[in-house]
Amino acid sequence: MPLTTSAPAPAPAPAPTRAARAARHPLLHPVAKPLLFVLCLLPLAWYAYGVITYQLGANPAEAVIRGLGDWTLRLLWVTLAVTPLRQWTGQPALARFRRMLGVFTFFYATLHLVAYSFLDMGLDLPEILKDIAKRPFILMGFAAWLMLLPLAATSFNRAIKALGAKRWQWLHKLVYLIAIVGLMHFIWMRAGKNNFAEPAVYGGILAVLLGWRVWKRMA
Repeated sequence: MPLTTSAPAPAPAPAPTRAARAARHPLLHPVAKPLLFVLCLLPLAWYAYGVITYQLGANPAEAVIRGLGDWTLRLLWVTLAVTPLRQWTGQPALARFRRMLGVFTFFYATLHLVAYSFLDMGLDLPEILKDIAKRPFILMGFAAWLMLLPLAATSFNRAIKALGAKRWQWLHKLVYLIAIVGLMHFIWMRAGKNNFAEPAVYGGILAVLLGWRVWKRMA
């Protein structure tokens, strides 16, 4: 009676290489973060170009100050949108861009503050402090920047280890208050010209982003 031998076990499939994973998931590609970095710098490049080529209208200082403020809010809203978009689209890799977006939010907020201090107030510190105390929308903007400061200062891995994950997470929940205060700054700034159309759009988007979080927490 002939002896039968069992068929050899199939060799395990080789683990996908980094290049293969990137091909399947473009968000994981090594060039994705540098590309986002460049995209985040484009608004600044546009305003620099506009200043050099005199394309910012009759009041370029105001255009720069307001434009940098607008991009601060836009980047903050995009940062807040990462988590819901990650869940809605089933793309967990989106989370890897959140930190960079948050740091660029602080970067543009700082440029906005510097532009106001230099172009509008001539770096006159006593006058700047008087203006902050006198005008509520300036006070709200400055308060939002102050709250962004500790978030930017703790945006690296060593800070997470030093604070502990729970304390770090609680600290970074300030972003929700910052968004509300930033929106108030924008609304009061536009109130002088009775122009609430754009703030209403920003407010509606923020209501969706924060409302989704409340709904998820209660579900």
